This record gives sequence, structure tokens and C-alpha cells, in this order.
Amino acid sequence: MTIDLAAFAQENNVKYFMISFTDLFGGQRAKLVPAQAIADMQEEGAGFAGFATWLDLTPAHPDMLAVPDPSSVIQLPWNPEVAWVAGNCVMEGEDVAQAPRNVLRRLIREAADDGMHVKTGIEAEFFLLTPDGEELSDPFDTAVKPCYDQQAVMRRYDVIKEICDYMLDLGWGPYQNDHEDANGQFEMNWDFDDALATADKHSFFKFMTRSVAEKHGFRATFMPKPIEGLTGNGCHAHVSVWDAPGEKSTKNVFADNDKELGLSDKGRAFLGGIMKHASALAAITNPTVNSYKRINAPRTMSGATWAPNTVTWTGNNRTHMVRVPGPGRFELRLPDGAVNPYLLQAIMIAAGLDGVRTNADPGKRWDIDMYAEGHKVTDAPKLPLNMLDALREYDKDKSLKAMMGKEFSAAYLKMKHQEWNSFVSHFSQWEKENTLDI
Repeated sequence: MTIDLAAFAQENNVKYFMISFTDLFGGQRAKLVPAQAIADMQEEGAGFAGFATWLDLTPAHPDMLAVPDPSSVIQLPWNPEVAWVAGNCVMEGEDVAQAPRNVLRRLIREAADDGMHVKTGIEAEFFLLTPDGEELSDPFDTAVKPCYDQQAVMRRYDVIKEICDYMLDLGWGPYQNDHEDANGQFEMNWDFDDALATADKHSFFKFMTRSVAEKHGFRATFMPKPIEGLTGNGCHAHVSVWDAPGEKSTKNVFADNDKELGLSDKGRAFLGGIMKHASALAAITNPTVNSYKRINAPRTMSGATWAPNTVTWTGNNRTHMVRVPGPGRFELRLPDGAVNPYLLQAIMIAAGLDGVRTNADPGKRWDIDMYAEGHKVTDAPKLPLNMLDALREYDKDKSLKAMMGKEFSAAYLKMKHQEWNSFVSHFSQWEKENTLDI
């Protein structure tokens, strides 16, 4: 049953709705709509000039409308007068094919047509910094191995507790929070869900975390590698496929205790698709110049990067790109904190769906410590060294581009190449320090 947003506002004393969409670069865009106007907006959508965001549109394009999806509505726990609702981008009555949430919705329908209902969970990592982003928010957070540091997590208890309390109130099922492997870094986990619900929660979580951090005088960042020498922000994703969506699901079709690591033939083929397209996946899962400071990093202060640099998979071993920690699911450790919440889900479904359709083989399973013995793996591809290499890998992966959609792929590649060109045209301090006297 569709939620009537006007009735929702009246029942919950909501004065404003934030109709939100996420652009190609992961930017969260919104219009603040008075509750008195939400009935018309629910039908017609809020108007945006798409060119003013990171979408491949021009000033001459017609209005782009973000039509709210009422099933996604969330009343802001820290400001209950406002409710957030994800919007689907529409132009002249048609879905904007390049808009990330639309890409994901289409792939979910395609997977469902093949009898596959993807459920995912993500592990969101972030740093708490000073407002200028230059220093850690906690000057006493200096341990060489700070992971799970109970004193450090309690010094930021007020922030972590507030975010976790909100997730409890929202019914997300948060189940653990910790200080992560870098100084100033934290991770928060909540229950897995259908892919679209996870993407909406992921998007809202980033908004909520930044808002709560600002309230406490800090700055939360999901930047992949904000501090040189420390572990970066990952966004590990756990993937399983079920026989039906939501609460209707009864069977995990990835689970088969008679198979290797408890992963069914379909699960293995889905994993095969992830492995087959891994180098191209990086263009989406690791979308910024800074992303490649994380996946190609030297050893960090704690002794490990906790990030992959080679296309390998394993059992319950955190040194590989994919691990299978238990029956019926796998964990993709490639994505980082900058990943677009909707494109992360979309690219995993696209690669996995192609894997199932082609019965892709994930290849040899490696159970070695990749950080200590990775040199022994000589026949597995290395992950891209930089964003340009990743874009080139994506561009030449014709089947994956087709799965993600022609219009989306063209727009993404065009705008990301523009971003790369902007980066390489930037004059850095490094250039002066190393070539001034050449």
C-alpha cells in the first residue's frame, strides 16, 4: 500500500519534506518542501535543473523532476519537523536513465525477472575530524593499533550513541559500533535488507552521520584516504540472493552446505561475475582520485591496509578482494567510503547477474595471507592503479557497460574523464618540491 505523504505529515507533525536524489558523483541533492505542498509533489515531483548537479545534462534540458518514493520516507530523528524521502528522477514523463537510483531500480527488476532478489548489507566507515578537516577530532587518539580502542570510542560516545539510537528508533537493527583501525575512524553496522532499501539507508546514513557530527562540532568524512599513513575508509558489502523480496523471502539461494564454503552453484556463478568484471567494477566502487590511495596503499601505521590490490577470493580471510565468511553469502571488500550508495548496489547486481547468465567461474580460491604472500599469486589481475586506469577498464568491458545501461555508462565515463582531466591539470606542491630545480 502506497504511503500518503500528506497523511504521514499530519500523523507525525512533519512540517517539511526533503525530497532527495543522488547524482552521478554521489552528491546528495534536495529540495525542502512544505507539508502543505507535498500532495502535489507526490504526484508530480520537485523540479530541478539537472545541469546544476553532477549529471550529464545541459542548461537547455527541460526540468528534471524528483518524484518521491513514499516507501523510503524517514522522519529526521534529530529534527522531527522534517522528513527525508528518496526521489526518482523523471524528465518529460520518462525515467532519467543515467540517474543512479533509476539504474538500480531497473537492475533490481531485471534480477527479479530471473528469480533473484538481492539482499545486501554494508559496513560504513568514517573519520571524525575537526571542522576544517585538517586534524582528528580527538587529539588523544594516537595509538599505533587503535582498532577497538575502548577509551577512544568512549571519548566519542555522544556522537556514536546518538547515531546508533536513531538507527534503533528507525528499526534498522544496528548491532555493533566500533573504533576502527585508523586513529579517528569508526564503523557502524546495521541489518542487511533488500538492495534498494540498503541503498536508501546507506544514503541517509551518510546524511545523518554528517549532521550529527556537525551538531557536536566535528566533521564526518567518508573520504577513502583522508590521512596519509592511516587505514582508509572502506565500505565492505555483504551479498546474498533470496527466493523473494523483503519479508516474503524464505530461502537463501546462495546457500548450499554440500558445496564449497556453503556457496551454491548460483552463488558461485554470481561471485564469478564479480571476479570477471572486478577491474571494471573499480570505476564505480572506487570512484575518486583519492580512492586509489587506499587500494594501492603502502603498509599503514597499524601494519595492514585492510584493502585489496589484487583480484582474488578466499574463505574467511580479510586479505583478499572477496571473502566468503560463512555459508550463503560473500563479502566484497573493494568498495570505499566515496562509493555512490545506489551505484554500489547496481554494479554488484549487474556483474553478478551477468555471472549467473554466463555461468562464470570465479577461478582459483586462495587461502594465503595476501599481505605477506601476495607475490605468490602471479596469474590474477592487479586492481587499477588510478582512476584513469579504472575508467579505461570499465569502458572496454562491453557487457558490464550494457548491463548498467548505455546512457548511464556514457554519462558516467564522460563526466569522470572530465574530473580526471581537472585533477591532472592541477599544479601540486609535490611538483614544485621535486622538479623546481630540474
